Amino acid sequence: MGFLSRKKKNQPPTEPERFERESVDHDLVDRAPAVAEEPHPIVEELEQMEQAVPERRFDRDSYEEDEYERDDELDGPAVEPRSFEEDEQFDGESEVEQPVNAEHGEAEPKEEEEDDGRMKAVDLIAPTRLDFIKREEEPEQDETAHAEVIAFANQKGGVAKTTTTLNLAVAFAESGYRVLCIDLDPQGNLTMSQGIDPDKVEKSLYDVLVNDVPISEIIVKREIDIAVASIDLAGAEIAMSTKIGRERSLEKALKEVIADYDFVCIDTPPSLGLLTINALTAANKVIVPVQCEYLSMRGLVQLQNTLRMIQENLNPDVRIEGILPTMLDTRTIHAKEAVEILEENFGDLVFRSRIRKAIKFAEAPVKGSSVLKYDSGSSAANYYRELAKEVLANGSA
Repeated sequence: MGFLSRKKKNQPPTEPERFERESVDHDLVDRAPAVAEEPHPIVEELEQMEQAVPERRFDRDSYEEDEYERDDELDGPAVEPRSFEEDEQFDGESEVEQPVNAEHGEAEPKEEEEDDGRMKAVDLIAPTRLDFIKREEEPEQDETAHAEVIAFANQKGGVAKTTTTLNLAVAFAESGYRVLCIDLDPQGNLTMSQGIDPDKVEKSLYDVLVNDVPISEIIVKREIDIAVASIDLAGAEIAMSTKIGRERSLEKALKEVIADYDFVCIDTPPSLGLLTINALTAANKVIVPVQCEYLSMRGLVQLQNTLRMIQENLNPDVRIEGILPTMLDTRTIHAKEAVEILEENFGDLVFRSRIRKAIKFAEAPVKGSSVLKYDSGSSAANYYRELAKEVLANGSA
């Protein structure tokens, strides 16, 4: 430092008070620190530093006191670089770079730089986390690439879930939409309804859910594209019991093909087991076919409880699109009363469309086709065309 050149050579102290009580050792005297006859320049520098630091903080009105405290904690006890500028006045030499002197001489430009670029303590942690969040949000920007995933669910069997899944999907296809059907029922009724023997397929949804086979390898093209099932699905729940993230297996598998379709219709088994939970986790809407009988309607309460748990833990976006009265026999008083009970308890959730009993629904699967292809002009086919219009009008398209 500059002030080192101003020290005097070592010499014995004129009044060595600390050596009065002991003999003088000249070797120690030679090594003793020099004592200046006048105040050492470092004392002046320290006083100037004490005066300079408060002035520096007082000039920066744009920052609050708590920010100064945080900055001091981050910077540590190091001496402010600005205090060394006094060295230049004594010896004309300075070890501090010019920008530090500019800070003292031109305070206002320095404040603008620090206001614009100075990082707070929270900024030192945030960037990596914020970058991670942005990477996750980018795929969600292209919402048009995702299909509407509709699950058809009711733990009560024999309520026309499979019939509704197939015929509504074909009605969507007639309107020009790209549709994929997924047969999650181990009975494979949806697969058989398109003329495919579940016992002869090489791979099925069992391989997709358990062995992580790409779902594109099991899709077969018929009236609509269908991901086929086999009896092996009956053992899928046990095989998946030790799999991590087993509730999301179908959701993950659909990511491969979700952009290729406008609608994905999932037929579920007559239970609220792991396969149905997979369907509800992957879906964003649920259609509940309900036979117009008392016992069939009782299952709605259990389905609502299951759906609430799915919303709380797995899929907060899933909701009931509507309740569909099926197998309606208008000749009976009981059927009319059942519809009235549905409307009283669920209001607008009940579709205006009604699926009435018709022999065509039993005949069409024998031919391996939907009702809309088997008898396109029949009343049974028109029931599902009207239902498709209502679903599309509700905003599913």
